[in-house]
Parts: sequence; C-alpha cells; structure tokens
Amino acid sequence: MKVLVVGNGGREHALAWKLLQSKQIERVFCAPGNGGTASMERCENVPVKVDDFEGINQIAHSEGVSLVVVGPEVPLAKGITDFLQAKGLKVFGPSRAGAQIEASKAWAKALMQEAHVPTAASAVFTDVKAAKSYVKSKGAPIVVKADGLAAGKGVIVAQTVESAFAGLDAIFGGQFGSAGNFAVIEEFLTGQEVSVLALTDGETICPLLPAQDHKRIGEGDTGENTGGMGAYAPAPIATDALMARVQTEVLERTIAALKAKGIDYRGVLYAGLMVSEDGTFKVLEFNCRFGDPETQVILPLLETPLEELLLACVERRLAQMLPIAWNTGACATVVAASGGYPGDYTKGKIITGFNDAVSTGATVFHAGTTLQSSTQASEVCTDGGRVLNVTGVGEDFKQALNQAYAGIAKINFDGMYYRRDIGHKVLS
Repeated sequence: MKVLVVGNGGREHALAWKLLQSKQIERVFCAPGNGGTASMERCENVPVKVDDFEGINQIAHSEGVSLVVVGPEVPLAKGITDFLQAKGLKVFGPSRAGAQIEASKAWAKALMQEAHVPTAASAVFTDVKAAKSYVKSKGAPIVVKADGLAAGKGVIVAQTVESAFAGLDAIFGGQFGSAGNFAVIEEFLTGQEVSVLALTDGETICPLLPAQDHKRIGEGDTGENTGGMGAYAPAPIATDALMARVQTEVLERTIAALKAKGIDYRGVLYAGLMVSEDGTFKVLEFNCRFGDPETQVILPLLETPLEELLLACVERRLAQMLPIAWNTGACATVVAASGGYPGDYTKGKIITGFNDAVSTGATVFHAGTTLQSSTQASEVCTDGGRVLNVTGVGEDFKQALNQAYAGIAKINFDGMYYRRDIGHKVLS
C-alpha cells in the first residue's frame, strides 16, 4: 500500500520512517516533507502545503494512496479530514469538530468539566482588563494560555503577577494571532508532566507508551517554553496504576463526552498530564495529533506495524488489534535547535555530520531542514527553529541517552544549540 503523510517536521519524518519498516508499505509520500524524508528510499516529497487540501487530494488520487496520515494540528483544525473523506479517501486524524479539543483551550476545558475529567481550575476571558483583575485576585504563580493554536508557544507559566500581565498583553495584543481572541487562566500545578498519546477509533481507545517531554529551552527546565527540546519513553512516573486511572478517568470519559456531542473522533487523543508527588494527576491540555518530539521516542519501541494500527482506527476495528506489541528497553531524543529559538533565528545553515551520527547507532529525525541541490552536490540546510531530533534506543535510559548524545555530538551547523540534560529526572 501507499501512504501520504501530511507535514514537514520531526514527527512526520518519524511516521514515514516507521511506516517504511513494514513490508506492506510500497511507498510513502510526504507533503511537503523535509530534508530527511527526501533522503529516504521509497519516500518522496511532494511540493504541496499542509493546508492545500485540493492539492493533497489530487496527489493521493493520482498516486493511488490508500491512507492519508495527518501530522500537524493546523490542517486538522481547518478540516482536512472532512475534506478528504468527502473525496473518498481514508484519513487518519479527527474531523474539524474533533480537532476543537486542541484548537480551542476554552472548548476543551468545558468538555473536561462536562466529562468530569480531572483538570486545573480555570477561567476564560475575552477582555484584558477583566483577565488582569482575575490574575491580581489569584496571585502568582499562575498559568496564562492563548486560547487557540500557537505552535506550542502560547502558554506562559508566570511566576509573578507582572509576568502574567505581560503574557496577557502579548495574547490580546495579537502576538499569537487568532489564538489571542480568548485567554484561559489556570491554577499553577506542581509536579512532572507526562504525555499520554492514545489511539482511538471513536469507540475503543488505547494508550501508547507514556513519554516525558522537556518544554523549556534552558537546562534545568528554565527559560521560555518551546515545542519541545527532547523526550524519553516510557516515562517511569506513569506507573501501571496511574495509567489504569488515566484510561478510565481521562481517555474513556473524553471519548464518551465527544460521542455525546455527536463527534466521531478517530485518530490520536493526546493528554498532557501533570503528575504530583503523591501520584495524583490533572490534565493540562489535550492535543488532537501525534506529539512532537514524543512520537520520535514512542515509534522506535513499537513492534505492531504502524499502518495496521492507523487503518484499524480509520475502519473502527481497533479492538481487534489489541494488545499493542512493544519492544523492551527505552528511547530518548535530543533536539538540535537553531540559535535564537524559540525567538528569532536564521535559516539556511549547512548541516554536517549525519553519517558520523548514524555510525554511533543513533537515528536522526529531521525537523526543520531542507535538501538544497545544485549541479555539484546536495546539502541539507536548516529551515526551522527545531532542526533535528537525534534519537537513541537502549536497554535502559542511560544507554538510550548516551546513544542520543553520542550522535548529536557528531552533528554541526552554525548556531546549533541543544540541552545537555535531557532525561535528568529519570536518571536521578
């Protein structure tokens, strides 16, 4: 079969990489893909943007694609699944109605409250003055969120009232585009974050291995929030007992609440949790797609063929695929970012050291890269803030992290930055 993966990040490279491990996959197309997907055998980039639904439809039909897998949240929120399904294509990813669970934090909060899903206390505002008055009454620390999609950067964990005010000014001042029409203000929770990505066909829902992301740009979990600077799986803090509660109190309740609204949700339901020291948890947010960089540490441990699971979700027969089979051990990834990220950065820096990185045993997933070809040679260049995910697999976390760091030490480009403490919590 042929599969078309929509997106151009590290998550999409990992999806294509995993799909191509199956003997059932003849070819993978990536729209638009990146420098890494352009370099894989039986993988072809197509110059179509993620929101060019008709272009994606034409490619899928002309190439005889059996399944479209949507990576990013933006096309899902714009209704790519609805559009392509109406054209007769099988699509892995929720409908526009279902994607509201990520596209609107206010909508998701209301859904959680209706479904009695444990979550942080919150309030929603459309006026900056009212929002600031609320912050002043609650005090700091406090969390301020832009309501809509903000590429993982619309969350301000404010340690002072003044920084919360600055975050609200940024939100209502248009820094996050249409995501700034509303602001969600939440209580500050302490503990460790855990990412639980679950596959669902709208009836059955099954979590994948829990992962832990590192959101902050700086070592010691300091500085600004990013899309993610590294991750590892399976996260030990997500014990079997905790995952059993997540299954019943979060995943099943949420799918039931969506179904009650008439939403047939098929795809990934991703719950971001905060787990406290006493083992209790609350949902910070939901996402409607595979996580990035969590996907890059979950898929290397997956034994069940990925395309079989995705098709089972689309065709509402996921129960027949359970239990999902996993390889033992651990996986970790470290993100190489452009200097200046998550702020301004420069693109077009030549990247070297790929072969040396692979020789260490690491896998390099491309995120913000592009393949520049000339009459003399082809060079991979930076094309984003998060550039590469260098990933290691081992019998334990120490081995996996050592492999990832041995690989990233071989990579070089001007201004390259990466955290040297990924996995510090699990190692300690």
